[in-house]
Amino acid sequence: MSSVRAVPETELISADRLSADDAWHLLRHFGLRHLAGGAFVRFRYGDGFSHARAFALQLALATVPLVIAGAGLAGAIGAESFAEVVARTVVVVSPGNSDALVADAVQGEEGSDRGEVVVALGLLTAFAAATSAFAQLERGANRIYGTKRDRPALRKYGRAALVTATAGVAMAVGLLLIVAGEPFGDALEDVYHWGDAVESVWDVARWPLGLAALLVAVVVLFKFAPRRRQPGLTWVALGASVTVLLWLVVSGLLALYVGLAPSFGDTYGPLTAVMALLLWANLTGIALLAGFALAAQLEAVRAGLPDPLLPDSDGDGIPDALDEHPDSPGR
Repeated sequence: MSSVRAVPETELISADRLSADDAWHLLRHFGLRHLAGGAFVRFRYGDGFSHARAFALQLALATVPLVIAGAGLAGAIGAESFAEVVARTVVVVSPGNSDALVADAVQGEEGSDRGEVVVALGLLTAFAAATSAFAQLERGANRIYGTKRDRPALRKYGRAALVTATAGVAMAVGLLLIVAGEPFGDALEDVYHWGDAVESVWDVARWPLGLAALLVAVVVLFKFAPRRRQPGLTWVALGASVTVLLWLVVSGLLALYVGLAPSFGDTYGPLTAVMALLLWANLTGIALLAGFALAAQLEAVRAGLPDPLLPDSDGDGIPDALDEHPDSPGR
């Protein structure tokens, strides 16, 4: 349940006064520390952690069948060599204790008579789970912005499906290039023997391409996920950039922890990859919703409402606007 102030829509302000330059000027004037503090309060009291966990569950449910179906699809259409690339990449990216389990999962349906059915069901399951994840992201963004209700169900899930087919695909490409870009390139080299020169170009080009894909995906999410009229793209790009940077930092720290902490793999054994995926998905949800909180707080400051919380004059935890107790000092 959200108890934050609703952010007034500033979409009608002229473009020259609601741009990236205006956002940067406001950030410097108000102060990064104050803005970050207000954004954290908005994130917390907008129930950001709970919505991040719900988003993470759906994202994890989408990732597993998508990886398996991707390898199976390549084999089903006769691209066995690319299916091998996918399998090698997934095994390398997964934590060491999970190699056998991941390899069996990815390669289990190769050559099976029911492979096409499994691929179709896997893709449908992944798309449905991703659609649910982005619908949950809308709910979290709405609560952080102070919007009490989501869109009607058909509009909500229809928009989530469109976001999955656009921003979701861009995000998947960005993640592939940045997170799995090196093992993916090595697998392509081993399978297709494309040469050292092409591999060197790949190692350099995957970073700007991956960052661009991630930034485009997050900007689209910031623009179209919340149930409100958002400012222009240049304004929301600031929050999107912070989100991508935060996501890269926490993902890198998680990778170091999983790779360097022997107790993590010893504790979970073959389930190490599953636990790492759940942790990463949760951190991804937190990064996305924290970016929404920063963008919302910046827009609230622009509208002259720097305090993110609804007033609670009697300190009972119920905002004055919702407190129906007749003896409340707030009345």
